[in-house]
Amino acid sequence: MRTDQPRQTGMDYWKGPHSGIISATPGMEEYRQIHLAEDNPGRWPSTERVETTIPADRKIDGIAEVTLQSALSPLKGRKQTALAYKDEINVFRRTLLYGGLPNASRWYDVAAPGEVVGSRAVIYLRRRDGASAGEFRRFVNKQLVSSMAATGVLKELRTQTFMPWNKKLWDTPDVAHDNPKDQRFHASVILGFADDAARDAFFSSRAVKDLSEQLTPLASAIHAYDVTAALTYVKDGHVLPHYED
Repeated sequence: MRTDQPRQTGMDYWKGPHSGIISATPGMEEYRQIHLAEDNPGRWPSTERVETTIPADRKIDGIAEVTLQSALSPLKGRKQTALAYKDEINVFRRTLLYGGLPNASRWYDVAAPGEVVGSRAVIYLRRRDGASAGEFRRFVNKQLVSSMAATGVLKELRTQTFMPWNKKLWDTPDVAHDNPKDQRFHASVILGFADDAARDAFFSSRAVKDLSEQLTPLASAIHAYDVTAALTYVKDGHVLPHYED
């Protein structure tokens, strides 16, 4: 968010006027805003040789999670995207777009019927220099997913593996897009829990410590953020009359 105004002012504008611009973009299957807590030092347990403390100058305030109906969807939304470009200066200081190829984003059914998400966390992973990109993706989509799902406490599980970051994919005017190579991410995981207590227990569990040790050869940074809200504006290809929380 911009730093020349209160953070909450920016969060409210993003949640309100800016969301209306994005929601009207044709070709979306889903659009969610993931609002992250202001105080987010890093929830992932301390791990040798892995950055788990989130640097204050690179801390993320929120995530626009966009799922497209097809690979051609960006062509349908060019007019609305131009409006979004112009509006970003009203709310954001820095924006970075991470994109994934078809099937790079995966949603898993981990909740029983009627179970709801009462708490969330987002994890960003940075691949270690020299680690195989293919091996990294396979670990995220297979070992990481199966180990997390096996804990039995998750009510939501989504993974994303990213294409190499390219500034030209989202180079809005008057907004920073600096993203040095050693600060880039290569995957993310969204986790949902019944409540904050279940989230806290998960991150202090033996299973997460074991995963951290397995990730060390592949990941140089694991940043885990607390989520304060996950707001859905477009669902199943339809703009909702009011966002769902």
